[in-house]
Amino acid sequence: MSFQNLLINHAGRVQYIIINRESKLNALNKATLAELNVAVTDAFNNAAVGGIIITGAGEKAFVAGADISEFASFNVEQGRQLAQDGHTNVFNQIANGSKPVIAAINGFALGGGLELAMACHIRIASNNAKLGLPEVTLGLIPGYGGTQRLTQLVGRGKAMEMIMTADMITATDAYQYGLVNYVVAPTELLPKAEEILNKILLRAPLAIASAIRAVNASLSHDENGFDTEIAEFAKCFGTEDFKEGVAAFTEKRKPAFKGQ
Repeated sequence: MSFQNLLINHAGRVQYIIINRESKLNALNKATLAELNVAVTDAFNNAAVGGIIITGAGEKAFVAGADISEFASFNVEQGRQLAQDGHTNVFNQIANGSKPVIAAINGFALGGGLELAMACHIRIASNNAKLGLPEVTLGLIPGYGGTQRLTQLVGRGKAMEMIMTADMITATDAYQYGLVNYVVAPTELLPKAEEILNKILLRAPLAIASAIRAVNASLSHDENGFDTEIAEFAKCFGTEDFKEGVAAFTEKRKPAFKGQ
């Protein structure tokens, strides 16, 4: 499929999904969210893709929010549907995906942009990045998981402060709060993301998928995370990768996992 708002690049088993609306600071409109759903689905279903890096085109912004003009006249039901569709089709899809997704935050990550980054499994920021949830300045609150994921990452007090003041924070602050995993120079952003993702891709793919499910279960009110961990742990014993991992350990060699 050809995309109007995304660029898709490959570096080995790493697939880049680049939000390509630079003149709009890569703001998320309906069309971009729809394309993200397709691109992420394709990547998860493509055996040649081991993991995803999401970033923004240009140097100014990862994603500087949502396209406000699209929902300025919405009523309550339309607002509910907007949030529900975003959760189901993009943000939860990424968070619950079977392959690792890294956000490479280059510049502004505001509103829906920060929510997109928080849906990813790992976040790396350039040292000039600015992050925040400014929705209350519009008479709104974050609607794509921001109130939940920010609280999970930085704690209730700091999440309350960031959401209610609507202040932007620096990449250094984001690192100190636990919102991002690393802060690097802009020129090192994508190399660092690739370095981490390529290290993950050396591990057993089915075990990585199980780890994602188990960790996410710890945050769910609908399931017991310990029970999920036990179930996912048990499933690993039925994989060829487990046999390969044990054999490689015994034979003192590097494993060659096949995701089977």
